[in-house]
Amino acid sequence: MPETTGPGADAVLRTVVIVGSARGGRSGPSVAAWFTEHVGARTDLALDVIDVADLDLPAAMPGWDGLPEHPEETRGALAAVRARLAAAEAFVVVTPEYNHSFPAALKNLIDRFHGEWQAKPVGFVSYGGLSGGLRAVEQLRLVFAELHAVTVRDSVSLHGPWSGLGPDGLPKDAQICEGAAKGMADQLVWWGRALRTARAERPYGG
Repeated sequence: MPETTGPGADAVLRTVVIVGSARGGRSGPSVAAWFTEHVGARTDLALDVIDVADLDLPAAMPGWDGLPEHPEETRGALAAVRARLAAAEAFVVVTPEYNHSFPAALKNLIDRFHGEWQAKPVGFVSYGGLSGGLRAVEQLRLVFAELHAVTVRDSVSLHGPWSGLGPDGLPKDAQICEGAAKGMADQLVWWGRALRTARAERPYGG
């Protein structure tokens, strides 16, 4: 993640973009690349991309039902991800919709951390099917509310590989999608700056 200067209200917002699908043939990396390219020119965001497919997280979690601790290599990988999430001041989740919900690999990542999400804003870029992934986003809002995160109202929704995305995984209607991305990013920055100031003045106690 690029360096930023100063904790002030106008400092660049350190933002982690999470590619939430690990399925073969996924469109997630293309959608994330489009989003990061579109908002990458902004001077108020510094982006760091985490792809769940690169993390290779085990499904089992230690500490329950006598499960053993993770091997050292996995613990090291988790510590590296934890540091990146903790340093972030905002998040953007790129997710498809699977069976009216979001991918298990994304939930596996979210559930491994807690304080790293707290009192920070979360935006969404969703894709897939007639709903454009909006049902996945609605369920993610419930999950992040439980983790004391703040989800921004507007999202980016790409409706189906057969209608909203081209063969390259990029939006067909670029003008509408870019407008939606700008609106969501504007809200993310507003909430990110407001919550940054609030955390600096009074640590969150959730």
